[in-house]
Amino acid sequence: METGIKDFVRPVEASAITELLPAPPRVLALGEPTHGEDTLLDLRNTLFRQLVEEEGYRTIALESDCLRALTVDAYVTAGEGSLDDVMKRGFSHDWGVSRANRELVRWMRDFNANRPADDHVRFAGMDGPLEITGAESPRQALTGLHDYLAAHVDTDLLPCTPDRLDDLLGADAPWTNQAAMTDPSQSIGRTPETRELRLLAADMVTLLETQAPHLAAVSSPDDRSRAHLYGRTAVGLLRYHSWMADTSPARMARLLATRDEMMAGNLLALASRGAVLVHAHNSHLQRDKSAMRMWGHAKVEWWSAGALVSTRLGDQYAYLATALGTMKHQGVHAPPPNTVEGILHALPEPQCVIDAAQLNAAARHTAAVPRVSPYFGYAPLDPSHLPRIDGVVYVKDVPHD
Repeated sequence: METGIKDFVRPVEASAITELLPAPPRVLALGEPTHGEDTLLDLRNTLFRQLVEEEGYRTIALESDCLRALTVDAYVTAGEGSLDDVMKRGFSHDWGVSRANRELVRWMRDFNANRPADDHVRFAGMDGPLEITGAESPRQALTGLHDYLAAHVDTDLLPCTPDRLDDLLGADAPWTNQAAMTDPSQSIGRTPETRELRLLAADMVTLLETQAPHLAAVSSPDDRSRAHLYGRTAVGLLRYHSWMADTSPARMARLLATRDEMMAGNLLALASRGAVLVHAHNSHLQRDKSAMRMWGHAKVEWWSAGALVSTRLGDQYAYLATALGTMKHQGVHAPPPNTVEGILHALPEPQCVIDAAQLNAAARHTAAVPRVSPYFGYAPLDPSHLPRIDGVVYVKDVPHD
């Protein structure tokens, strides 16, 4: 069995990944089994640099706030701001403190420095302005969209004035109240003001669409792209806040599904402009239904962003999972003694790329491997834990104190 595995193991290189795929995909997704592991992020950086330089990818999207990411993109394309400030303001989820993320942003800026604008590698966030503990105010998205429309269309067509929008939004504190994540009564997601904001957001997005020919003539592609980003984010955030106020048993499933739908919308918009590299947790990228348990809830299931994008793009969406060897990190522990750990531990190299189809075929001829959750549990070593992946990028024996 080990001899067979060695036959389809390749070193971690962009060429080994592209050989797995019949054609370069529009969206190439690299998943991680846990957040915050620098070894995986360093590997991501190496692969993404090679794919940009050798395969022509020109957008890199991370699991970070799509609006904050505009600050990073302005830095890597035009040198706006300082690297320190960009890392502080341009990322959500505390990703800005990551050494590997800082190195990625620095490399992107250096890559773009002497290139024409149409050959720049762009940075994007695939996530909404959301955290696991709550969500942001829709103020930036709504006012950004309103300002764009007000600058380019007859003001009589606008569904409201800036003052009315500001009155309805009110203070930001109620929007960002973290208690609302676990207590629906703390949410303002279903107040009369918020319901009116949802209608106004929908009307402004409709105006954006119905005025598309005119807007294409009077504004740049980047400005239009940003306006659509504001529209998607405003609608998604208001929907998310509405579900935060929900008291039904489906509340968490709806919140998770809404977040991933926002991610999918962002990825599809990026893919409409060119080929995209994306990095996020496996649970957001896999093609099959995702599941998790949190805060004492029963298992919650939802369709991930990867599943939604794959449905739209088909073979133009490719997904690679990363798997780790022996690891203790953020609640990820090695399996109990005397259990079968899976055939990946027999691999000959500490880092390698594996054809998942061949690995699955090989696994059918071995003893059954215990199924272990790929979400917040032991990092998956059996490819059946992450079904329908195109390949596995394997990192062996990452030590932790």
